[in-house]
Amino acid sequence: MSDKQAMLTIGDRELPLPILEGTTGPDVVDIRKLYNQSGMFTYDPGYTSTASCESALTYIDGENGVLLHRGYPIRQLAEHSSFMEVSYLLLNGELPSADELDEFTRTITRHTMLHEQLATFYRGFRRDGHPMAIMCGVVGALSAFYHDSTDISDPDHRRISSHRLIAKMPTIAAMAYKYSVGQPFLYPDNSLSYTANFLRMTFGVPSEAYEVHPAVERALDRIFILHADHEQNASTSTVRLAGSSGANPFACIAAGIACLWGPAHGGANEAALNMLREIGTPDRIQHYIDRAKDKNDPFRLMGFGHRVYKNYDPRAIVMQKTVREVFDALKVDDPLFETALRLEEIALHDDYFIEKKLFPNVDFYSGIILSAIGFPTTMFTALFALARTVGWVAQWNEMISDPGQKIGRPRQLYTGPTQRDYVPLDQR
Repeated sequence: MSDKQAMLTIGDRELPLPILEGTTGPDVVDIRKLYNQSGMFTYDPGYTSTASCESALTYIDGENGVLLHRGYPIRQLAEHSSFMEVSYLLLNGELPSADELDEFTRTITRHTMLHEQLATFYRGFRRDGHPMAIMCGVVGALSAFYHDSTDISDPDHRRISSHRLIAKMPTIAAMAYKYSVGQPFLYPDNSLSYTANFLRMTFGVPSEAYEVHPAVERALDRIFILHADHEQNASTSTVRLAGSSGANPFACIAAGIACLWGPAHGGANEAALNMLREIGTPDRIQHYIDRAKDKNDPFRLMGFGHRVYKNYDPRAIVMQKTVREVFDALKVDDPLFETALRLEEIALHDDYFIEKKLFPNVDFYSGIILSAIGFPTTMFTALFALARTVGWVAQWNEMISDPGQKIGRPRQLYTGPTQRDYVPLDQR
């Protein structure tokens, strides 16, 4: 804590409020005692100016397009690391040695199987159920199968449940896809990498061997890295809020999945791909840009702009390069990619987009890549949930270990009726 203070003037009173300093980024005004001192709350819909916790995991500088995991730039991690290595980093605070990474990978691999009764659980859903609906249900149900890791006061239980969630999420997501297309479930193959195993469980069939394409494996692993954590976003805040009540980790992650499902959060890449399909070809771009500028037209360009980034999304830079690699490797000739590149070029040089800082974000490209690999749009958010699980788990662990953490209890500005007396039914 610094010695600096902010002074809040309320009428003829001045209240000193402590200023807390982090290692980087904006300082924060500590208002924890504001209500006791003044009888007033602050008002901040969406909590856009409120720090809800102290965290050492992820740092975002939206003005300059910076994203750091434990201090490491996201572009360096995406280009040189692996999802397992980034997972270890988020959970443990430092990059692993070769031996530590091998042991961590073996631990995750040992937990990839699901309890066999869960296969029956899947069959309780309609076949055309959305994969996110299935994942919400299955992840929440894990607490009914793994009682030996739900004591949140026990560090060993927290560690085991964390590993189980990270390990089982690819299996859960792949089974959701298989169920939707009427194909049999495939058990994990522990000789494969985390990402290759997921690809095989998703696209492989029992009747023939599945060959993992190295370029596709690397691209998907990179997508997982780019989505691993993103500070206190809506779904992460949901996980923390659920966890603050003492809920078991499986229930907390299920809550995060439910929040991520929203089109303004995890569903944005699906919306961006659908928009590109609607535009169709590059010659139609200007018409849609004109529509986006028209205040009376409800059309919006999806995949542009970000709640936090007021500059170029650093993840989008990696995504654009990854799209080219996948398309070259798979010999894909997709007009959507040319439309996306042309749209990006126009938007980056258009005064309207520059003034409003509407730069392409990670969702602008990720949908194109996932579609080229073969994933239906309904699986896009499920893949996001798979990747973000490690961030949710790391954030949950950090919250549980924070002695200053309290149960979440936002306040409100009440605008309803004041106290009034009940009127009997026959007098109304």
